[in-house]
Amino acid sequence: PPPDTCPMDAPTPGLPQLHLHDGCATLTLHRPAHHNRLHVEDLQALLQHFEQLARRSDVQVLVLTGTGASFCSGFHIGSIDEGPASTNAGPRLFEQTVDALEALALPTVCRLNGSVYGGATDLALACDFRVGVDSMTLRMPAVRLGLHYYPSGLQRYVSRLGLGAAKRLFMLAETVPAATLLRIGYLDGVCPADQLDAEVQHLVDALRAGAPLALRGMKASLNELARGTADLAELRARENHCAASDDLREGKAAFAEKRAPRFQGR
Repeated sequence: PPPDTCPMDAPTPGLPQLHLHDGCATLTLHRPAHHNRLHVEDLQALLQHFEQLARRSDVQVLVLTGTGASFCSGFHIGSIDEGPASTNAGPRLFEQTVDALEALALPTVCRLNGSVYGGATDLALACDFRVGVDSMTLRMPAVRLGLHYYPSGLQRYVSRLGLGAAKRLFMLAETVPAATLLRIGYLDGVCPADQLDAEVQHLVDALRAGAPLALRGMKASLNELARGTADLAELRARENHCAASDDLREGKAAFAEKRAPRFQGR
């Protein structure tokens, strides 16, 4: 059957499109002629999609991807005005959008159909997993533009990749090939373009096989630990919630009966 299209996703040229099908959401950046660069209206649309997904319990996984030759070229530089007020709408909204993606409870996979530049490197990093084509490259040109990157993005880079890798990507502004991105942990997988969908589907299937309560709880706890904001009482509360859940009882029964579990997320 064709995928469901959410009401807010009536085909508006250029805006990101969200499709739901069989418990999986696919969010596609839609400006291929401009390497899927993000304008203010794109960021507003992404935030709306994230807010909708946060309210839905029937969606298990989100896949973020792009159309055309590139995944995304980042925020539209021409939208940055001069002067102190410029740090307003565009850049601040970009930061809020990426932080909202990271904050989603459901697991997320970035399907990097091509190269990634600028702020889009952080958009991808906010996902839980990233798989890219072997021809892709990454470049973070902030210092060549005179930009100091926003704090939450710097924190994401350092907490996920380590200080050395973050300094290399930000301070040298090098064009980094896929093999190096895999080695430093930016990518979780690299493959030829004709194998990308299969690699992404493998991750999606693995995530959907997990118990939703445990999966979402551990995602939140791991991110908090990485940021240094974890509260032991909150981590214990999530642990106890799962220990008393129907999902755990189902998991134990399925293990004993040598069958696949049928989790309900409660």
